[in-house]
Amino acid sequence: MEKPENSFQRVVLITGAAGGIGRATVHHFACMGWKVIGVDRAPFGESFPSDGAFIQADISISENLQAIFAAAQKITPQLHALVNNAAIQVAKPLLETTIEEWNMVLASNLTSVFLGVKLAYPLLKAAGGGAIVNVSSVHAIATSANIAAYAASKGGLLAFTRAIAIEFAKDNLRAKAILPGAVDTPMLRAGLGRGHVSGGDILERLDNLARKTVNGRIGKPEEIAHAIYFLADDTQSSFMTGQALIVDGGATARLSTE
Repeated sequence: MEKPENSFQRVVLITGAAGGIGRATVHHFACMGWKVIGVDRAPFGESFPSDGAFIQADISISENLQAIFAAAQKITPQLHALVNNAAIQVAKPLLETTIEEWNMVLASNLTSVFLGVKLAYPLLKAAGGGAIVNVSSVHAIATSANIAAYAASKGGLLAFTRAIAIEFAKDNLRAKAILPGAVDTPMLRAGLGRGHVSGGDILERLDNLARKTVNGRIGKPEEIAHAIYFLADDTQSSFMTGQALIVDGGATARLSTE
C-alpha cells in the first residue's frame, strides 16, 4: 500500500509496540504516512519505521512514563493520536492470584493509561485535537475463569474511555476503545493453558477456539490494526467518541447456551 499524500505528517504514539497487535499497528500507521513513536519494554528489532522513534521502557513504572513523554516532546511538538495498547495478562485462578500480581496487571493495563493520557494531553491539545484509542478487550464485557485481574483492568479501561471522552471533548479530543476478541498473538497463545479451551497441543486448542467465533476463525493482528487506525483517523471516525468497537469475529454475539 502506498502512503497517502498529506500536506503534513501526523504523529502517533503507540504503547505495546513490539507485541502482536502493536507491531501490526506500528506498520499500518507508518504505511498510511504517519510518523510513529513506539514504546515497549521489549526490543522491537530492526524493522521499526526508519522515520519514527522507538523507546524501550516499562510503562508500568510511573517514572518511566514521565521520561517517555519527555523524550516524545523532543521528537515532536504535537501528537495527533495516542494508542494505549500495552498490556500483560496473569492467567490463574483468583484465589491463587497474589496482591503483587493483581497490582502488576492494574499498573500495566490501567494505571499506565491514566498517567499516559495526562502526559499526552498537552501534545494532543497542541495539535488542535486528536484521538485517544484504548485497546481494551472482550473480557471487559464477557469473560471466563482464571483471568480476573486482566478482565478487571480491561473493564476499567472501558469506563475510563467514556470519562475522558466527556472531559476532553472541549479540546476536540476524541476517546474510543477497541475490544478485540481472540487474535493470534503471543499473549493469546500463552494463555491457552488456563482451561477455557480443550485440546492437546496448541494448534488443536487454536482450532477449538476458532470454532467458538461466529465466522469460525481467530483474528489476525493486522485486522485489529486496521480497526485501530479507523478509530484514530479523524477523517473516518470524527463523530465517534466515548464508544467501543468490538472486533471479535462475532464471538460475543452468540448466546453461550446455544
